[in-house]
Amino acid sequence: MSVIEVEHLRKRYRDVVAVDDVSFTVERGEIFGILGPNGAGKTTTVEIIEGLRTPDGGTVRVLGLDPRRDGAELRQRVGAQLQESELPDKLKVWEAMELYSSFYDRPADWRRLLEDLGLADKHDTKFGKLSGGQKQRLSIALALVGNPEIAVLDELTTGLDPQARRDTWELIDGIRNRGVTVVLVTHFMEEAERLADRVAVIDAGRLVAIDTPAGLVSRLDSGQRIRFQPTTPLDDWILTELPEVHSVQRSGAQVVVTGTGDLLQAVISVLARHHVVAAELRMEQANLDDAFMALTTHEERS
Repeated sequence: MSVIEVEHLRKRYRDVVAVDDVSFTVERGEIFGILGPNGAGKTTTVEIIEGLRTPDGGTVRVLGLDPRRDGAELRQRVGAQLQESELPDKLKVWEAMELYSSFYDRPADWRRLLEDLGLADKHDTKFGKLSGGQKQRLSIALALVGNPEIAVLDELTTGLDPQARRDTWELIDGIRNRGVTVVLVTHFMEEAERLADRVAVIDAGRLVAIDTPAGLVSRLDSGQRIRFQPTTPLDDWILTELPEVHSVQRSGAQVVVTGTGDLLQAVISVLARHHVVAAELRMEQANLDDAFMALTTHEERS
């Protein structure tokens, strides 16, 4: 069942088209990722879904409701963590939770929520004294305190160190386990690959692909990739003549070979015949980052 339906969405700011004919659906219970470069239109899209902006064209339905016309009802059913959201530095954690709870008809037990998110010991701490990771945990708690059916998390882990980012990923998994549908806006490929059931890639305001992370990667024609440093000078033609090899590129002292089939065996065999040792050799598979670059790299940018 679709809980979000976006059809032919458009939004323009003067001469800039921020969202250009975007359509997608989000299914109940999934983590739906929205990926794109900075300025691609991701935040504008979700702010229209949340009812914070008015579209210039197209339609949006969230839980069957119009975000603008039915905003009051929708705010009771959708929780949001905005891309840029700050609380007063002197506001204590419990004060923020109690304040936000008062906005909802059927709020969650915010004390239990703080325990679940590892913030119980920060109950009496001022917002300005929290670490970056703790502030993000509080943002999640505030997004969930209304017992929402949908949670929209916009660039949730930006600015966090790697450990805090991974801790936050576990929390997002936990949100879905509560039965909440999650819309996750991010530009971190590893984050989307780790969390999202499906991903929409938006570039320059347009939807360029929508699929599972694995499905997006499978669209690549890059196949396998081998990276190594030859111990002696190596002519590229030695490798390009192999039927398994699609391309040979140089990255500093390293050689990067892409191809299909039994690529590794073919490369090692031909190097051995030419008395070349492949130092620091490693086999790489295409990932979501490769798919993202292939989908969002245009000739005009290069």
